[in-house]
Amino acid sequence: MLTKRFARSATAAAIAAAMISPATYADDALNTDDIERIAVWSTEVKASSLYLKGEEIANKQADHISDLLRTIPGVDVGGAHSLNQRITIRSMDDKDLDISIDGAKQNTYMYHHMGNLQIHADILKSVDIEIGSNSVINGGLGGAVRFETKQARELLLDEEHFGGRIQVSAGNNAGSNYSATGYGLLGEQVDFLAYYNYVDRDNYEVGGGDIEDSSGDVIPGTDGEVRGLEGELDDALIKFGWNIDDNQRFQISYESYTDEGDYSYRPDMGLATDLAITNSLVVPLLWPTEFTRNTLTLNYELSLGSTYLKAAIYDNKSELWRDETGWAENPAYAAWAGIVTGEANNTGANLIAETAFDGDLIHDITYGFDYVRHETDYKAASTNGQVTAGEEATNLAIFVQDRITLNDQLTLIPGIRYDDYDIEATLVDNSFSETSLALALEYQITSDLLFKLSATELFKGPELAEVFVGAGSNDTPNQDINAETGVNYELAFAYQTTIGDGNLSIGGTYFVTDIEEYIYDYAAPPADSGARYWKDNIGDMKIDGYEVYAGYSEGQFDTSITFSQAESELDAFEQYIGDHDNARLDRQQGDTISAQASYELSEWNIYLNWEMLYVDDVDAGVDLDGPSLDNSKEGFTIHNISARWDVDAVEGLTLIVGADNLFDEFYASQSSRTGVSFHPRFGELYLQDYEPGRNIKATVSYQF
Repeated sequence: MLTKRFARSATAAAIAAAMISPATYADDALNTDDIERIAVWSTEVKASSLYLKGEEIANKQADHISDLLRTIPGVDVGGAHSLNQRITIRSMDDKDLDISIDGAKQNTYMYHHMGNLQIHADILKSVDIEIGSNSVINGGLGGAVRFETKQARELLLDEEHFGGRIQVSAGNNAGSNYSATGYGLLGEQVDFLAYYNYVDRDNYEVGGGDIEDSSGDVIPGTDGEVRGLEGELDDALIKFGWNIDDNQRFQISYESYTDEGDYSYRPDMGLATDLAITNSLVVPLLWPTEFTRNTLTLNYELSLGSTYLKAAIYDNKSELWRDETGWAENPAYAAWAGIVTGEANNTGANLIAETAFDGDLIHDITYGFDYVRHETDYKAASTNGQVTAGEEATNLAIFVQDRITLNDQLTLIPGIRYDDYDIEATLVDNSFSETSLALALEYQITSDLLFKLSATELFKGPELAEVFVGAGSNDTPNQDINAETGVNYELAFAYQTTIGDGNLSIGGTYFVTDIEEYIYDYAAPPADSGARYWKDNIGDMKIDGYEVYAGYSEGQFDTSITFSQAESELDAFEQYIGDHDNARLDRQQGDTISAQASYELSEWNIYLNWEMLYVDDVDAGVDLDGPSLDNSKEGFTIHNISARWDVDAVEGLTLIVGADNLFDEFYASQSSRTGVSFHPRFGELYLQDYEPGRNIKATVSYQF
């Protein structure tokens, strides 16, 4: 049986371990290895700012990644459309994060009107989130998100050789979900898992039942339903694992993900903007669209003595296809009519290992490499002919980190990372290299109180152009552009104690992230370039804030509350002072509070849960890529409730009912498109990416 490590070194886990739910934390204040395995079909979410138990996640009946992650302090998921799952951490969007699924990199900048990650929550075994860049092990300016899909051996009960699970879910606002899974053992060494998930998604209705403009008036011709969302999602996963012996395992997996429908042209913008543009241009509101992702991954694990190793080789191909023959409905744009395809291919290999050395000083050394090659390809076939373009980039990172236990109280964590990045693009054809250092100090004052101080240097080279609008063919060259560098500083603490028969845990993190030579995609170009905008280093960006939590559990009752804030400000270079000085990141959201409470009626196998998310207003101010007329953001409060019943009379049968957005709030995530812009042809555009109103959901699953 392979013994998994990386608990301490992978995600600043000394702090993460102290920030888990109180019920789990009481057993071992600083050991994340012993987090209980949840028997139900669930997703374990672990973040460096909070830990959510598997039951809590299962009860959410998650249909969108936002259902899983939005209440984690420091994390938000913008985008209500299925094509627009856009993870943000401390106001930095998914382009600045290191995102992987089973070790395969997912960073693909397909289209600025959609997110860079498409995955359905039901397939996930775990989500591991590093809030901020706190380790040389991960790339990304803002942190890392690692998704892992389910495995057969972890679903089988003792002495079982085969098993399965079927599930049906439905919501009144709007859509249904069907999944089937089979898994088992083929002899003693080989296991398999076959999974299929189908989502039939309808257009949903906004909170309050009215689609309003920026003045609060109902938009003429609307009935409360957001058009452009109706579609189908298919997700299939096949895995075969081979336990060579007790110390080695190979696994090969293939996933195919398809999302198709008649979708809006700009999935990140609200119906008000879609209507204004399409009515002005006299073209269709909806466009046949298909996104596909196919990933082949080979994983290897080795546990030998004091060393544990994980490696992955993968090929991850994403394609966005759209039928744009609808432009022919207006003769003025008939030449644009055609089929557009954008493809992004990530191939790579990575290895991470940890070796422990005992002596006068205890060393846990984590080391490895990460190689990825990004290739993009664009094709547009119209009456004007065929246009093709493509770009590529490679990055090789090598890292070493040592966790040195000096004594019972002090632990020192130094690290070093080397990145070699090469890009061949319209924007720039160049190579960038950087050596990044990290240093952290943990001080265990008592068995119940821990402090951690850390500093981690950052690096990110200029990225490839978005694929779907030309794969760089429309970019303005900027050979002098520099890579982004900087430092992330953090001070964190965690404390736990017993009060009566219950357990109390509190903690928090204060951070300052300095990004030098910040790259902005829409900077004003040189006057003689003839371009509307270009990508350039426009200044130094500072992001600071905090995440704080408190949790209490006693018996079958569990509750927690979190606070988070992240504010950003640009110190613009001289040529950009007039436009961007003191600008904030557009994805910045207001001060955020989340809370949850749960209670288990163990005698009836019923689990009740409530959660709340409050986001404060954001005042108007200078920002990057925000709306031009009004970039203030309205706050909101939403409540979700759920109840799960594990039916004693039928082993393996589970019923879940719940309601998202219980009080039918009319709102948009502040990490989505919001506000009012002015366009010289279309006039005022209300960009609000409306979230669903109240959605009453029910799920029936049977695991056998």
